[in-house]
Amino acid sequence: MDEVRTQVAIIGAGPAGMLLSHLLAADGVESVVVETRSEEYVASRIRAGILEQSSVDLLRSAGLGDRLAQDGDQHRGIYLQWPEERHHLDFVELTGRSVWVYGQTEVQKDLIAARAADGQEIYYEISDTALHDLSSGSPSVTFTSGSGAPTQVTASVVVGCDGSFGPSRDAVPSSACNTWEKVYPYSWLGILADVAPSTDELIYAWHPDGFAMHSMRSSTVSRLYLQVPNDTDVDDWSDDRIWSALGRRLGDGQDGWSLDPGPVTEKSVLPMRSFVQTPMRHDRLFLAGDAAHIVPPTGAKGLNLAVADVGLLAPALVDLLVKDDSRLADAYSDTALRRVWRCTHFSWWMTTMLHTSGDEFEQQLQLSQLRWVASSEAGAMGLAENYAGLPIGF
Repeated sequence: MDEVRTQVAIIGAGPAGMLLSHLLAADGVESVVVETRSEEYVASRIRAGILEQSSVDLLRSAGLGDRLAQDGDQHRGIYLQWPEERHHLDFVELTGRSVWVYGQTEVQKDLIAARAADGQEIYYEISDTALHDLSSGSPSVTFTSGSGAPTQVTASVVVGCDGSFGPSRDAVPSSACNTWEKVYPYSWLGILADVAPSTDELIYAWHPDGFAMHSMRSSTVSRLYLQVPNDTDVDDWSDDRIWSALGRRLGDGQDGWSLDPGPVTEKSVLPMRSFVQTPMRHDRLFLAGDAAHIVPPTGAKGLNLAVADVGLLAPALVDLLVKDDSRLADAYSDTALRRVWRCTHFSWWMTTMLHTSGDEFEQQLQLSQLRWVASSEAGAMGLAENYAGLPIGF
C-alpha cells in the first residue's frame, strides 16, 4: 500500500474541498485532496450560479477574484412576479449588499488553476474510499487510486467535502449524530439555452400552473426552470412545450416584456429537499458543504453555504494544527450551524412561498405573502438581507 502523510486529508475536490486546501496553504498547512470523479468532470459540471456578497468577499481576499471581476455579472437584486405584477427588489438600496452571477463551474476553474500553480497534491478517480481511526490523533483515508494502487493518506484531521453521497457523512455513527430531512412534493425542470437572457436580473415567478425562474449563465446563455411533479420524465417535455410553459408562467407579453426562446442544450430534473446533519464534527472528522447539509436551490444558498463553512473551518484548523489552539475547532459546528439553519429556513420560506400545491387556500396565503414582501420595506429588507447573504460567522 502506498502511504502518504499530510496535515489535512480532504475528501472531495469540488469548490468546498479545493477552497479549503487553498486557504490552508496560504497559512502554511499542508493537505492532500482525494476525489472519486475525474478532473474533467469536476471542472465542467454545472451547478449553482449565484454568489452572495460574503462569498465574493472571501474569494477576493483569497486572491481568487480576478476572473470574477472581469467575467462575473453583479446584480443589484431580483424580480418577484405573479400574474399581472412584477416588482424589483433592490438589495443594494435595502442592505448595501449585492449578488454576483458567476457559476460554480467558473469558481471551480479558478480553484483548479490556483491549486495547480501551488503544486497541490490531488488524487482523482479514486475508488473504495474508507475512513479510519477518526478518534485517534492519526486518522486516515484509504482508497484505490486511478492507477489501481491501494493508498493510505494519514493526517491529523480529515475533512469531508464529498457531498451527500460520499463516505464522510456515513462515517459518523448514527448514535453520534442527528439528521433532519424534508422532501418537497415537486421538482425543477431546468434547461440551458443558447440565447441571450431576456432579463437583466433573475425573475422568480409565482403562477397557478407552478413556479418558474429566469436566470442566466452569461450574456449569451440563459438558465431557466419550471416547477414539475416529482415523477417527471424529462423526455416528456419537448423544447416547444418547455418554452410555451415558461412564456405563460413568466408573463410573456406582459407590459411589453417578451421571453426570447433559443436552442436548448441541456435538460434535467432536479428533486427538491432540505437536509441537515448535526453536529458537523465527529472527533477528528469535520464536515463541510453538502456533506453536512442540503437546501433547495430556490434561495441560491448551496454553494454559498459551502464557502461559508470553509471560511470558518480554515482558520479553525490553522489554529488547531499550527498553534495547538482548539477553541475555534471546538466551536466550528455550533458556529456553522447557526448560518446553516438560517439559510435552511430562508430556502424553505422562498420555496413554499413560490411553489404551488393545488391548494386554493394556500395559494391565497402565498399571494398575500408576495404582496407583503413587494410592498413592505421590512418584508423586502428581510428577503434582501438573507438572499444577499449574512456575514460569515453569523
